[in-house]
Amino acid sequence: MTSTIPTVRLPDGQTVPCLGQGTWRMGEDTSRRGEEIAAIRYGVELGLTLIDTAEMYGDGGAEEMLGEALRGLRDKVFLVSKV
Repeated sequence: MTSTIPTVRLPDGQTVPCLGQGTWRMGEDTSRRGEEIAAIRYGVELGLTLIDTAEMYGDGGAEEMLGEALRGLRDKVFLVSKV
């Protein structure tokens, strides 16, 4: 299942969705890891392939969770991470 989400073309010619998924507050509670992974994967399935994270979210836990969530999907997403 995919949906049509408006996109924007970056200066290098790559196209990314105008709407993406954020990971703030993810990776903080290991008991929610499965839910968070499922949410990220479902969002990608729906076309939310722009994902924003930062090393400070969950003290790196959000990026670790994303590593698991995006296993097998990494080539389908545009991942933005801040330091």
